[in-house]
Amino acid sequence: MSTWPDTDDRVVMRYLATLRLRSPNSRTYYRQALCSFQDVARRHQKPSVGRLAIETWLREWGADRHPSTLLHRANIVDRFLDHLVREGAIASNPVADLCAEYAVKQSRPILRALAGDRPDEALEALRRHPPFGSTLGGLMLGHVQLMRSRGYRYEAQEAWFLRFDRFLQEHPALAREPVDVMLQQWAVARHSAHHAAECEKLGRALTRAQRALDPNIKPRRPDPRPHKAVERTWRKPHIFSPADIRRLLDIACTYPSALAPLRPISLYTMLVLAYCAGLRRSELARLDVGDIDLLAGTITIRETKFFKTRILPLPDSVVADLQAFIAARRRAKAPQHPQSGLFWHEQGNVRYTPKAIAWLLVDILRRADLKPREGRIGPRIHDLRHSMVVNRMLGWYRAGINPQDRLPYLAAYLGHRDIHSTLVYITVTQDLLQQASERFRSIGASRLNIMEGVGHEER
Repeated sequence: MSTWPDTDDRVVMRYLATLRLRSPNSRTYYRQALCSFQDVARRHQKPSVGRLAIETWLREWGADRHPSTLLHRANIVDRFLDHLVREGAIASNPVADLCAEYAVKQSRPILRALAGDRPDEALEALRRHPPFGSTLGGLMLGHVQLMRSRGYRYEAQEAWFLRFDRFLQEHPALAREPVDVMLQQWAVARHSAHHAAECEKLGRALTRAQRALDPNIKPRRPDPRPHKAVERTWRKPHIFSPADIRRLLDIACTYPSALAPLRPISLYTMLVLAYCAGLRRSELARLDVGDIDLLAGTITIRETKFFKTRILPLPDSVVADLQAFIAARRRAKAPQHPQSGLFWHEQGNVRYTPKAIAWLLVDILRRADLKPREGRIGPRIHDLRHSMVVNRMLGWYRAGINPQDRLPYLAAYLGHRDIHSTLVYITVTQDLLQQASERFRSIGASRLNIMEGVGHEER
């Protein structure tokens, strides 16, 4: 257990040693902010640092500094206080306590309020309603806990419940109304197709929660119209042609990256796995070195969507690309233990995050002129997965294989629960339609002629 505040700044210096600060200037800024805050805490002579010490420091430190600079230094102090809590030097972080009291997720608004002229009023303006504090809060929270105890993640449903719960708390007069009236008021609160579809799903989830307590309640009849209205707003997937894929791979190999020499081959390998194995970007980010078996030619995808772990066989060309990437990774002095991230970042000595992977691969799409330079329009990274499915179907048609017989295997390869999820990925292209027509002409049309002949003979 550390004693804090101390007189020789040893706690501060030990904390700074744990941080990966690249610039000497950053270390100076951190030390100045933390030591000045420690001086204020020492003057208060309290067993544990409190809100008053933070307000005093913000007032003194921010007297001659720009508000953005003050907020940046305050965030440094906030993280230091979290460190002191973990070390057992203080009982709690007062900033975190205020976040919990006012139901604010991030500390930045709290720090901005404490730095203002009227902190009490600013904090009160931040106050949020407590989660599941409405008249239906207990019912909804209990249902979320029940479904999670049965093995469901139930994250999307919890988000629906929390939004509805906040609405009910903001309209306390609805507490005396029936649930159907509450839902009607919530449905007209916003005018969008997505909100209407969410209200429909929320109503069914609420009915299931009520039926778990009272089986005599009748189930709610689903209304498919809101979901169909949302489907009409979805962007049609872009199916990449083999020439498009080749262009993306060429751009990845020459991607400008002076400070991270391993990045081009990393991006190349990401694209290969996203297209040839149909991996999601989150699955790419979670891959470990131990998930690759070059001898067996397989890759293991662990505990992803739908709680599925799957082992995927890979084509020989993909195995060769993985072998070249792992060799380059070894030359770059990347960590080699089986639990280290497969896609490793030289600068941070950490694995690539899903967000970083998405940004880099989207940049490649833009460099290939397949996506506009700005805006959230045009092909997406997830369209590589759609393209993999469509091109796999085309390959089966051309090989004379009935794709319907292979759909269960394709669903398992993609990590889907059943073929219904896989059917969403089958985008009808001109090539796919032509191949399906050719198969029908060569197999189905002759069967129709036979059946028509039998019908004439019977008559």
